[in-house]
Amino acid sequence: MTLSRRGFLCGTTALVVAPPVWATGGDVPFSHDTVVTLARELSGQPHSPRAEVPKAWRDLSYEAYRHYWFRTADALWSGTDRPYEVDFFLPGLYFPRPVTIHEVTGGTARALPFDLTLFDRTDEAADLPVDDTLGYSGFRLRTELTTPGIKNEFCVFQGASYFRALGMAQVYGLSARGLALHTADERGEEFPEFTQFWIEAPAPGQRVIVVHALLESPSVTGAYRFAITPGPACVMEVEATLFPREDLTHVGLGPLTSMFLYDETNRTRFDDFRPAVHDSDGLMIWNGAGEVLWRPLANPTRLQVSSFLDDSPRGFGLMQRARELEDFADLEALYHARPGLWVEPKGDWGKGAVTLVEIPADKEIYDNIVAYWRPAEPIQAGTETKISYRLTWGATAPVETGLPSVVNTRMGARETGGRIVTVDFEAHDLLDEGPEGIEAVIHSPHVTPSPGVIQRNPATGGLRVAFNFDPGERELVELRAQLFKDGQPASEVWLYRWTA
Repeated sequence: MTLSRRGFLCGTTALVVAPPVWATGGDVPFSHDTVVTLARELSGQPHSPRAEVPKAWRDLSYEAYRHYWFRTADALWSGTDRPYEVDFFLPGLYFPRPVTIHEVTGGTARALPFDLTLFDRTDEAADLPVDDTLGYSGFRLRTELTTPGIKNEFCVFQGASYFRALGMAQVYGLSARGLALHTADERGEEFPEFTQFWIEAPAPGQRVIVVHALLESPSVTGAYRFAITPGPACVMEVEATLFPREDLTHVGLGPLTSMFLYDETNRTRFDDFRPAVHDSDGLMIWNGAGEVLWRPLANPTRLQVSSFLDDSPRGFGLMQRARELEDFADLEALYHARPGLWVEPKGDWGKGAVTLVEIPADKEIYDNIVAYWRPAEPIQAGTETKISYRLTWGATAPVETGLPSVVNTRMGARETGGRIVTVDFEAHDLLDEGPEGIEAVIHSPHVTPSPGVIQRNPATGGLRVAFNFDPGERELVELRAQLFKDGQPASEVWLYRWTA
């Protein structure tokens, strides 16, 4: 199911100018430079709120919204030899302001008019007013993935600047965004919106589908281009040109949003039949110095922000490493089949920090995890900033680091006081000889951890490191562990922030 109570945020800071030529319905020449020019021109104008759809649409309940659904037989390009089809979503509920969607064919753009007759409805569906304020709230892309003749969905753009995708045999989980502004900031977060889309009609046999988007908010405008290739993993080549209206002092590039409720580090806080509930279980970073970091996610009792300083990062992502059904025992949510999302910067992103925001949550309907790259220097108002990166939605990070990965972290109280921690590393050539010759280096700036005990874990085939620490009266303890062999790193770096 594409729509969920958790998966979407209603952007409250969207803006608009007088309707551009793209909203008139006429056919006009188009290229990506068209979107760049439009974003540049808009950045020099004051913003004003876009028109909302009628109140009856905005007041729809979650169940009432679901009484309508798009008829896929009438999708854009249905019945043609084009390899993709496009479905549309209604406005209302979480989406009070519609977007404008264009089809691009042969270098010409045509705005697609809103058409309620493309939607089927149940007998209980309310009769809703139709006027000129209506438009679609987003769209879904479908193509053949596993079965010839069957076009399965693999990507959705809907709500603020949010979008999500999946690889083969996966279900929707975490989301990406075009841009993050003031996340977890005392000034309050600003949610830029994609207000217009241009979808290029693919030629027969074309594997890549291209989507352009105009981003707007009170602080910035932007032109985005997504070249999307579905498959075992869905890969997106993203190009963005930003035009700040004001200095962007707290901006997040390549932002990711996910959900983490509990796992074997905080299981005792939740009375639930499932052993774990999360879309992602860790933040992976491959920093500019070549160090590979794994930070298991947490659901803290107070908001916490972690910054991993870096220069020219190789990549980062929110990953889901728990891949067995029994890791979650959930036959409906299928958390084991949720994709991870890896961000690979193109070019030199310079100095900054991979930033992780963890927000307290008591239910799985809330997206409480955010990760993004925060540049060290503000992006100045009046400038034109180009960024590009690759997004890979798949089961694993699409990189070969050469080091064993962490596959699980467990934590609990010791009968004699303090906490015990176990960290499992995957089976790997570097660890084939077993614990002999392997050293566990464990460090904390706050406490003195016990020496690590290394054992072979017959269930994983890899090695487990177990140690304990006593936080005493401390509210926070930072921990770091890594395996070494002959003085050289023999695993990625495990990091953890324990909080009382």
